[in-house]
Amino acid sequence: MADSKADKARKAAGSIGLVAPMGKAALAQAPRADEEWQLPGGSARVYYGEGRQGVVRPVVLADGFNLGPTDFDWLWDGLENGRFPFIGELRRRGRTLILVGFDERSESILRNAETMTAAIMRTIAEQLDDTRLLVGGFSMGGIVARYALAKMETQRMDHRVGVYASFDSPHRGAWVPIGLQAFAHYLAAAGDDTYLRQIGSPASQQMLWRHLDALDGTPRESPLRRAFKEQLERVGGWPRIPRLIGVSSGRGDGVGNGVRAGAKALTCAGPLFDGTYFLAQPKGEDVEVAVLDGVLGGPHTVTTSGFPELDGAPGGTLESFGLVGDTLRAFGENVDMVHRSVCFVPSVSAVAIRDLDRQENLYAVIDELPPEESDLDDFLLSADNDPHAVMTQEIGEWVLDRLPD
Repeated sequence: MADSKADKARKAAGSIGLVAPMGKAALAQAPRADEEWQLPGGSARVYYGEGRQGVVRPVVLADGFNLGPTDFDWLWDGLENGRFPFIGELRRRGRTLILVGFDERSESILRNAETMTAAIMRTIAEQLDDTRLLVGGFSMGGIVARYALAKMETQRMDHRVGVYASFDSPHRGAWVPIGLQAFAHYLAAAGDDTYLRQIGSPASQQMLWRHLDALDGTPRESPLRRAFKEQLERVGGWPRIPRLIGVSSGRGDGVGNGVRAGAKALTCAGPLFDGTYFLAQPKGEDVEVAVLDGVLGGPHTVTTSGFPELDGAPGGTLESFGLVGDTLRAFGENVDMVHRSVCFVPSVSAVAIRDLDRQENLYAVIDELPPEESDLDDFLLSADNDPHAVMTQEIGEWVLDRLPD
């Protein structure tokens, strides 16, 4: 019986996704692209604007984080078949859309920036008109594009970009609950480190505000993140030629998502992880955020010190606990989920206006701050704390109104 439970725990460990369900196919396939480009470390799908027969008035957008290669069906489906048909509206305006994907989305941002640079240069070479480009990306893709453009400028490469756009990108860092990071290490003991490989990947460590490197470790800024920030500063931090715009999936009035600090977010009652539970991140010193127990041993108590109330903060949300809970339930675990979703990219991070280390910064009323305090030239906050990087009508139309002429 114990072996059977351990085997189930191993299979569950190999099925948990960090930002999306593992192995789930998109609801709809992307249409055939007008062109497909093979790039170093990735590829691009090119969709001409309506009535066009080539690359005209191009918009180049990079995919975000996940494990493995870009799934263009997922990328297309989210942009076109959700709340707002962004791709259709873009093409209706005669714009060519170039979606840039990566062979390994969890690879270093520095490495995937090389793919983005190649995509920009290919776009320039193929372009039939002289309209300046809009270049950007979704979530991590916005950071990839930011670094690529800044580096191109330091190398005096003409990127011909008029507007840079980031979609809920973690300019000041992203957040995954420390309890879940600890759970990834705990699950790796079952013999499958799929969840851990996502959290511990180079891109994840470069984006996460705090990272946990061992089950009994202390959460801190990853050396990979520190090195990436230093490298970003070496190329100027931001591109200086284009207009910088960004959108947040979170609110700007300081109102959080309703997740109460210290409340139980997810509780397991066996047969695999009986006694395991996770708490929403509270303030304070040496505060409990999770207890891990079950067939893999324990109990292990996970604590943090000096953190603000990150799970409930204003910002784009991710089903961080929901993805774990749904997977465990599918393998027979009795699960009580009070909070499926928590903050993933705080609003202050997405619009690059405050750091995440202090409660008053995290919950700042951005609407009342001088906009020039942001690193961006212009930004938009959402009416609610929406799912991370979701394409809403408000966001889609705002970006479309700012396309370069």
